[in-house]
Amino acid sequence: MKTRRTSLLLALCLGLALAQTDAPTTPDAEPASDEISITLERRTEGGDVRRIKIENTGRDEQTAALACTPQDGDPPTTPTQVVYYTPASTGVVVTVDENVIVGSLAVITQQPDGQGGTKSDGHVEMSAGSAKVLDEPPANAEAFLERCGVLVTPEVKADAVQVTQGKTKLGGSKLVYDESDGIARVEGPIAFERDTLRGKSDRIEVDVEKETTTLVGNVELRDGNRVSKAARVEYDDAKSVAVLRGTIDAPAESSTPKETIRAQTIRYNLDTEEIVVQGRISGKFDDEGETQTPPEQPGDAAPDQP
Repeated sequence: MKTRRTSLLLALCLGLALAQTDAPTTPDAEPASDEISITLERRTEGGDVRRIKIENTGRDEQTAALACTPQDGDPPTTPTQVVYYTPASTGVVVTVDENVIVGSLAVITQQPDGQGGTKSDGHVEMSAGSAKVLDEPPANAEAFLERCGVLVTPEVKADAVQVTQGKTKLGGSKLVYDESDGIARVEGPIAFERDTLRGKSDRIEVDVEKETTTLVGNVELRDGNRVSKAARVEYDDAKSVAVLRGTIDAPAESSTPKETIRAQTIRYNLDTEEIVVQGRISGKFDDEGETQTPPEQPGDAAPDQP
């Protein structure tokens, strides 16, 4: 017995194109939404709601916005999956806190809530790549999207995902957000710029609940002749502050040709280049050609947050 499978290819410049074919029982591919956007909500322990908005702004005839939902007979744990794709590298937009993240392909997965709907939080993956509707699902398809008649081909490559936070622009290879910890991670290598500031790190972590952005792994900031390094840097473009975090064994460091300062915490003003240190301090200072190493000493107190 055969049933109807509905496949949707949303071409914004041409309207909604709907093709129907006979095929074995499969999940249905339906319009993701009339507005071509989906908003995930995460509730904090304090009861506040944090939102992640994913939009498909593409206008190419190959632009796709597809939703695959569980069908009768599927296990109760079967998720709903939404696919947004556009050939334009900036056509799919994810907004998380102060960060606007763009790419060409996003797959959103939402688990069932046990009451006939989906949980408000979910899993998001964004990268380069492509998506298209198949004429028929593969005969032995096991993946949910392929059974739905949708072929997704993600591609991970440098600068495929672009992040903007105020005046700061960053590039990464892939975005992954998961409800298990509420953190959106942009994998590197990360390269970024802000006015005269240039930098790099291994990845970016956006904590949705705490609304913080952290550069993680081999972070380096260069502005003029000042170079600052740390394992983790909490970054806030709006406040023009970067808080470099180190440890006793591996302190954060900020240096110019005439001075080097090391401490567990260095608060760096992105506009003025002024620094405030916290914790045990060490360093080297060049005073009229003579290098001096002061004894380690406690630093000035600095706020824990940017």
